[in-house]
Amino acid sequence: MTGNSEGVAQEERAPLNWPVTIVFGLTFLAAVTIVPWYGFTHGYSSWAWVFFGVFAVLNGVSIGSGYHRLWSHRTYEAHPILKGFLAIFGGMALQNSIIVWSARHRVHHRDVDDNDKDPYSIGRGFWFAHIGWMLRDYKSGEIDYSVVPDLYKDPVVAWQHRWYWTLVWATNVGLPLLLGWIVGDVIGVFLLAGVLRLVVSHHGTFFINSLAHMWGSQPYTDENSARDNHLLALITYGEGYHNYHHLFQSDYRNGIRWWHLDINKWFISTCAMLGLARNRKRVPQFKVLRARLNMEFKRARAKLEKAQDNAGAGWREQLENEYAQFAETVKEWQHLQMERMQLGKQKIAEKIETETASLTARYRDLERSLKLQHKRVALLTAQVTF
Repeated sequence: MTGNSEGVAQEERAPLNWPVTIVFGLTFLAAVTIVPWYGFTHGYSSWAWVFFGVFAVLNGVSIGSGYHRLWSHRTYEAHPILKGFLAIFGGMALQNSIIVWSARHRVHHRDVDDNDKDPYSIGRGFWFAHIGWMLRDYKSGEIDYSVVPDLYKDPVVAWQHRWYWTLVWATNVGLPLLLGWIVGDVIGVFLLAGVLRLVVSHHGTFFINSLAHMWGSQPYTDENSARDNHLLALITYGEGYHNYHHLFQSDYRNGIRWWHLDINKWFISTCAMLGLARNRKRVPQFKVLRARLNMEFKRARAKLEKAQDNAGAGWREQLENEYAQFAETVKEWQHLQMERMQLGKQKIAEKIETETASLTARYRDLERSLKLQHKRVALLTAQVTF
């Protein structure tokens, strides 16, 4: 991590952001006092709980699939109808407009873990990364609009940015009150679907900035603090596979296995089947396998460093042989990439079809080779004794 400690100390005296502090403070206070008190003394209708659950999911999916994967990272393209849906319910989550949210998030990825530049660097502690960075006007939190020129060209994004506060009041106050009036439970629906839902939505997202950079595994990279965590993925609609995301941020998936709890991935795929999303970006399988195997080599070498010289000598030789094979496989894959680029420039359809099939088969052979080698290196690491 980088960062000037003196500069950070000075920033600790940054002026309070009173509007944000008041909103977060009052909504949280109401959620932990008034909401349970009203439940014990009056009770909540089934409709109140239904609206709470529906809006919580809509907010989570709109932030994850919309603000994050669609607009911040451009991992897929969306129909205007889907964009409007995500813009409205993303705004309801009260996490600022798409433009502001995406600007800060892109800077976070660019300068991750830099205490002076990352808006919510975990290097400044859990509280700062979770919510503290918003409570004061820190220099690291200043909005750099130069990183989102593409978003200004999106009419849905521009519309949401212009009418953001109107949407906030309409969806967070007007909509719960209207629905409460319709079902005959104005106060109950407002407290659950309005207040409690907002607080739950806030902290679910905030956990990605804090816990997802502290708690979990790093199967793909240790070059930054991001972690993969199945539990966080469950409560954040799939955003908890954060180690993968920080290395492969252009992928529309965060959880890449079929059993990974990535609701946003499934939502985007469902929209694609309905014709509302297209051009979903996926990182080539070989790159994913290469990253995992590279981390396995790092762990093996670290473990061998602690092993006794005599005990680790044979394993070190095996490991270096495996790494040489790994480097050769990567080199062959890079050659295939060059062949693929050259093939794309050819004009003879028959030849392209034949050679494309051949390239695909060779890609699969290289992927199988990395999978087998990953198992061998993992087994080798497990056998190392001290």
